[in-house]
Amino acid sequence: MSTPSSAIPAHVVAPSPVRGHAVNLALQGGGSHGAFTWGVLDKLLQDGRLELEGVSGTSAGAINAVAMASGFAEAGKNATPEEAREAARASLARIWHGVAAAGSLGALTQGLMRMLMGGWPTEQVGANFFGNPISQWLSPYQSNPLDINPLRRLLEEQIDFAALARLDSPKVFVSATHVKTGRAEIFSGKRLTLQAVMASACLPMVFQAVEIDGEHYWDGGFSGNPALLPLINACASRDIVLVQINPLKRQHTPQAPNEIMDRVNELTFNASLLSQMRTIDFINRLLADGRLQEGEKYKSVLLHRIDGGEAMEEFPSSTKMSTDSAMMEKLFALGQDAAKRWLSRHFEALGQQSTINIRRDYVGNVPQGF
Repeated sequence: MSTPSSAIPAHVVAPSPVRGHAVNLALQGGGSHGAFTWGVLDKLLQDGRLELEGVSGTSAGAINAVAMASGFAEAGKNATPEEAREAARASLARIWHGVAAAGSLGALTQGLMRMLMGGWPTEQVGANFFGNPISQWLSPYQSNPLDINPLRRLLEEQIDFAALARLDSPKVFVSATHVKTGRAEIFSGKRLTLQAVMASACLPMVFQAVEIDGEHYWDGGFSGNPALLPLINACASRDIVLVQINPLKRQHTPQAPNEIMDRVNELTFNASLLSQMRTIDFINRLLADGRLQEGEKYKSVLLHRIDGGEAMEEFPSSTKMSTDSAMMEKLFALGQDAAKRWLSRHFEALGQQSTINIRRDYVGNVPQGF
């Protein structure tokens, strides 16, 4: 029986410095809202100016990460960079079109797909499974004793995990939450299997915990949404581009029950990100002040963010359960537009400076010395 670890797997070797605009991508989870990330990745790949050194994803972000990387693996080492990027775009499209198609096959499959993408079927329990009374009476071991999960078959059909394990670039990291300890577990290389991705997307009120090497795992969003440490420790590039789909702020205080639960959902799955951002900000300030020495153990990190801004407020957290193809196509288009704007405004800052204000957006009013 293996022992869980939140550290980078031992087989990951410190990379040599990478030239040009090499970046790392951090892909947040968020059910079918991950179609926004699909649009972002599609535009970044189409643009072609970024070299992707590392990609870390959680839940829907993990699905996007392995779908994109699978395209690179499928293209092979003899493919031109343009051919590899086109293969990655095609792989992403197949996965998301597959999700939409699976959601329309029938009542049972549609209900399961809705549960997978973020909540119980609306005709049974309302807008959000978090805090819903049914969750107090039924566990997935009772409501779904066969542990049926349509995503498993889709990924089995579309992703060659053996080829993915042999892929040198980009490095892919998927995080899940170890049930017993609550720590983030990072899967990469040969450990990046179908089971690892299913663990990363395992909502505990919908699916039974995923067992890997005798240990059990739930959705990675509880412990690292997404996990940034692998991109810092195992990649040479200092630039991390976060694709964020859970809003940091809402303009109004929710009052209706479904609105309250939507916001609780967002806060829950942003909590680990805020904690990681505070740590990065603290280390960056110690390095800037000379209280830490930049070198093998520590390096300053340049952070960037692509998000949907106010446009994403149109999609409350409860719509993460939807497998409506029209909604996902709209999110895809929003992601493309957001990536295009970000490239136009911030591409030249890569390697030079962060393009987000970490203290303002993620740290808040913290007394000096903390």
